[in-house]
Amino acid sequence: MSTAFSLAPLFRSSVGFDRFNDLFETALRNEPGSSYPPYNVEKHGEDQYRIVIAAAGFHEDDLELQVEKGVLTVSGGKRDTQAESVTYLHQGIAQRAFKLSFRLADHIEIKAADLSNGLLSIDLLRVVPEEAKAKRIPINGAQKPVLQH
Repeated sequence: MSTAFSLAPLFRSSVGFDRFNDLFETALRNEPGSSYPPYNVEKHGEDQYRIVIAAAGFHEDDLELQVEKGVLTVSGGKRDTQAESVTYLHQGIAQRAFKLSFRLADHIEIKAADLSNGLLSIDLLRVVPEEAKAKRIPINGAQKPVLQH
């Protein structure tokens, strides 16, 4: 028996919201405990967002950010520690490889990325072009528009 449920009834009276449906279904499919490393998604203004990923033990060279087809992928790989002459008595800081993917909404751009104090911060900004912004349509009460044939 599946615990998933369909969101189709929510979208019957909607047009063009297929990506929201995909976003919800992706969030519901994520396995519990598969959120390594932990992360926050923050909203800092009407059009400003930040993703903060706990990347303790990783260096800038160990991390890779890539945007392709509206998906931001953050991956980290464990570097070779064989060159170091360290024997761990206890190793509680996980440095295992990871890959996180974030589906970006339309018109979201990556502005900056910074690794500081073990936190990778990725700043995002929504830049909506003029032609995509809402337009007010005037209603001409007594005048009828002339249609061209």
